[in-house]
Amino acid sequence: MMLHIPQVLSHTEVLALRQKLDASNWIDGKETVGAQGAQVKQNRQLPEHSPLSIKLGQLVLNAVKKHSLFFAAALPLRIVPPLFNAYAGGEHYGLHVDGAVREVLNADYRLRTDLSSTLFLTDPEEYDGGELEVVDTYGTHTVKLPAGDLILYPASSLHQVRPVTRGTRVCSFFWTQSMIRNDQQRSMLFELDQHIQSLRGQVGDSPEVLGLTGHYHNLLRMWSET
Repeated sequence: MMLHIPQVLSHTEVLALRQKLDASNWIDGKETVGAQGAQVKQNRQLPEHSPLSIKLGQLVLNAVKKHSLFFAAALPLRIVPPLFNAYAGGEHYGLHVDGAVREVLNADYRLRTDLSSTLFLTDPEEYDGGELEVVDTYGTHTVKLPAGDLILYPASSLHQVRPVTRGTRVCSFFWTQSMIRNDQQRSMLFELDQHIQSLRGQVGDSPEVLGLTGHYHNLLRMWSET
């Protein structure tokens, strides 16, 4: 399941982040990937251990955790602290699959990467190219969202960032381990939850809505890993 999650950050919050990022020191993005990724990755990244990266990542994480649509779709158990990257002057990231397991900064555990997230921090008109392309069984999906919006998709997907030929593309990105490992089960729960919310808005907590809510939680109880 791919999902566009709008307005994770407000326009004011995006501007505040960008001011700090524009004045920061970037490093070669190859320093944070393995051998396969390094062959196709050409971009810059904020050092993940830097105080600025940690501080800004926490701001993004706080916003994500408060977004009800993100929670409903991802059902997060653990989230890797958000990172930041930039593309300009033809920089790109060729076709690749994200690593299945990530170490978490200042934590004594590893995290399974069920879901990938890209939070756009530049508007589409600020740069040419730079589309996120995600390949799944239904074809290739091209994504280029307004600043402050996020795309959520399975981390198992083959994907790439097309070359940026004008301007600069700045994003935050991170991975989530979901309580629901299986993407199909997670999608079913999300669809059921959205129907329940829609029905509740129309008829309130009717017996039918309460019954569907019970089914949702029983499925979550059956399938979840915590």
